[in-house]
Amino acid sequence: MSWADWGEGVVAIVGLAFITLFTRGFFLFPERELPLPEWLMQGLRYAPLAALVAVIAPELVMTQGKLIDTWRDARLPAVALTTLYFLWRRDILGTIVVGTVTLLVFKRGFGW
Repeated sequence: MSWADWGEGVVAIVGLAFITLFTRGFFLFPERELPLPEWLMQGLRYAPLAALVAVIAPELVMTQGKLIDTWRDARLPAVALTTLYFLWRRDILGTIVVGTVTLLVFKRGFGW
């Protein structure tokens, strides 16, 4: 590894650290709270849900970058039963347990 490569690595690490510190600490720098419009505050309430759906939805309907092509996929009944349980009880821990047990039963029990 040459000194030029080492220098580029140091510059990259310091630059990324600065960018991270600036973007993460942006709301800590002002002395007073920044006013946000009400419509933006309402929209930010749904940001975690939107991020969760963006991560989970492709995992539910795709395998190795392709849409699932069979109904014999353990994820489909697991999602259905988990959703029904959550709508019935509104219990997060129970929802996770139902989803995991259903997935295991269909994968291990039925060989899906």
